[in-house]
Amino acid sequence: MKISELASIAQVSVKTIRYYEQIGLLSPPIRTSNGYRHYQEKDIETLVFIRRCRELNIRLDDIKRLVDTQQDPKSSCELVDNIIAEQLARIQQTQRELALLEQSLAALASCCKSHQIKDCSILQTLKSP
Repeated sequence: MKISELASIAQVSVKTIRYYEQIGLLSPPIRTSNGYRHYQEKDIETLVFIRRCRELNIRLDDIKRLVDTQQDPKSSCELVDNIIAEQLARIQQTQRELALLEQSLAALASCCKSHQIKDCSILQTLKSP
């Protein structure tokens, strides 16, 4: 299949496919005599896998490790478990940071009772050391 067909089926852009090939996430395709890329069914599975990992915000280097580890079906799942656990920890940390940010913004949003810039307590709070 051509790159546009692969992109459509895997729900990624052609540009993304080329990028994944460039960084080694996706194996280089077979080239036809006229130079067109020709993809196989296994490329769909790989691209869908990569897309789903990206939806989980998994880093590209970790996705590469996950793709590579699938080459040996008898190997341990320890690497997979560790990558997912690390990603979960990163997400949980981000959630804690966002909760603190939300509290700060809520406090700022409720502190200003003025209707003029000269008396704006939000701006005064942001300026104070």
